[in-house]
Amino acid sequence: MLSMPWWIYLVVAGIIFSGYMTVRTAAREREIDEAMIEKEGEIYMERIREERKRRQQAKSL
Repeated sequence: MLSMPWWIYLVVAGIIFSGYMTVRTAAREREIDEAMIEKEGEIYMERIREERKRRQQAKSL
C-alpha cells in the first residue's frame, strides 16, 4: 500500500471529504426546506382561520 505515490492518498482523501460534505449539505438543505414548507403551511392555515372567522361574523350580522 505504501508503494503508491503520496498524491493518490490526497486524491482519495479529497473524494471521501467531498462525499461527506455532499451528504451533510443535502441534509441541511432538507431541514431548511422542511422549515420553509412548515412556515408557508402555517401562513396558509392562518388565512383559512381568518376567512372562517370573517364568514362567521358576516353570518351573524
